[in-house]
Amino acid sequence: MAILYALVARGSVLLAEFSGASTNASAIARQILDKIPGTSDTHVSYSQDRYIFHAKRTDGLTILCMAEDNVGRRIPFAFLEDIHQRFVKTYGRAIHSAPAYAMNDEFSRVLSQQMDYYSNDPNADRLNRLKGEMTQVRTVMIENIDKVLDRGERLELLVDKTATFQGNTLRFRRQARRFRSTVWWRNCRLIVPDSSSRFCHGDDQCLPTPKEFF
Repeated sequence: MAILYALVARGSVLLAEFSGASTNASAIARQILDKIPGTSDTHVSYSQDRYIFHAKRTDGLTILCMAEDNVGRRIPFAFLEDIHQRFVKTYGRAIHSAPAYAMNDEFSRVLSQQMDYYSNDPNADRLNRLKGEMTQVRTVMIENIDKVLDRGERLELLVDKTATFQGNTLRFRRQARRFRSTVWWRNCRLIVPDSSSRFCHGDDQCLPTPKEFF
């Protein structure tokens, strides 16, 4: 999965989040929220190890995600824009006064679905190519996370994608079982009696001759 973690926050107040892997990205994301410069709308990206934290802040609402570094910028920022629009459309003015995690039960599922879509569906990137790369994204510089976090406070990023891989493996196995079952039924020949012909055993027992058909 290309996008592994995402959150929605008002200032430093987390309203919803979802992680697609076992990781401490949430703790690091909280540190980044406190360090995003200024109060105006902005797009920023910070790298740590082989991962990049991308953030979009608009009208005081921050959408942040962590993605693998080989994903580039277009897909993560398209994801952030999508999530921002969905969140504002769903909750409206409630965003400005909601307490921490008020929308998490409901909106974490949306984060999960859209993370999967932007990570795995080729149409996500194809659509954004047709739209053209956002002007703001072109100017976003990917800076090292040391730019905003002192070495003394910076946490080591830990990512264990085993759970994600296990989920994909189980999904593959279920699909394989369904495929094998379908093939078996297609190849299965049903045996039914044909009343037009009979065969006999001895003088008294006569049985219909089996006839095969598909």
